Amino acid sequence: MNLQRTPRGDWHKSSYSLNEDACCVEVADFATAVGVRDSKNLGPVVRLAPAGWAGFVTVVKAGELGR
Repeated sequence: MNLQRTPRGDWHKSSYSLNEDACCVEVADFATAVGVRDSKNLGPVVRLAPAGWAGFVTVVKAGELGR
């Protein structure tokens, strides 16, 4: 994982992020990484290896993360 300034890309806002909610997440698929950022703060981007992102999504969908 590394943090960078926001790269250009095709960003997609999470369907779970509400317009009024403070928790807004966007994801972009880059050639060699998946970018994750706060949609209300377009500064730093977390870049994950595709396998790491896939593992994270699997855990989230299984409900294995606590609040």
